[in-house]
Amino acid sequence: MATQPAGTKGVLPMPKFHKHERHFKLALIAGVLIPLVRLMFGLRVTGLEKLPKSGPYVLVGNHVTNVDALAVAYLVYVKLKRAPHFLAKEGLFRIPVLGKILLTAGQIPVYRTSGQRNDEPLKVAHDYLNHGHMIAIFPEGTLTRDPDMWPMRGKTGAVRLALDSNVPVYPIAHWGSHEILPRYGSKFRPGFWKHVDVLVGDQIDLDKFRHPQITPQEVTDATVVVMHTITGLVEQLRGQKAPGRLWDPAAAGQSVTGNFLKDKK
Repeated sequence: MATQPAGTKGVLPMPKFHKHERHFKLALIAGVLIPLVRLMFGLRVTGLEKLPKSGPYVLVGNHVTNVDALAVAYLVYVKLKRAPHFLAKEGLFRIPVLGKILLTAGQIPVYRTSGQRNDEPLKVAHDYLNHGHMIAIFPEGTLTRDPDMWPMRGKTGAVRLALDSNVPVYPIAHWGSHEILPRYGSKFRPGFWKHVDVLVGDQIDLDKFRHPQITPQEVTDATVVVMHTITGLVEQLRGQKAPGRLWDPAAAGQSVTGNFLKDKK
């Protein structure tokens, strides 16, 4: 019998494609979650008209706390009347019941620590885009490590997916979710009177990177453009100026995944 290499975990199932974005099973899940989200916080959106209500694109935003995905999902499903598809960390899909719910809702697991390749998750993401759906990604790949919770250096996956699929990239920024659940904190403090503010930006111009012979450095440069665009939107929401350079966890000696606050204790 074949054995798995040390440090690997089993391959996860992928979500099944539905021709209609807002299918019946997704509506059932949303019917349960939407009232709960409304009790947790109120979402205030500026610039919603900039986001297409049909057709494929990659939606990118900053990542401060684990509430962020709920805020973006609510934005996409309730405000845009579309289905939110996230590329999400594999650990969530290995949790009994939750994993099945996420797959039913069309979320895509991404391998980070199990030793598995991400060929299949990326293929599924491409399929969604090719069929006119949209994909939401937090390019940082994890909660920001920046000491003041500004957007940090992004990973290239979101940009590569958009360039390979030749679809637009739209940025959003949000602020306020950390008041409901602190970054890596356990003190859950919901309240319908609390607000998460979302600011939608214009489509990011990546035309100079859209050519067949794009190099790894160009993908990295395009990712920097995306992260600086998101940072500019966060600055508007916070009414503050961000540091001139994106925070680099590696340069700061921080772990790339997991709770870096716990690691340094």
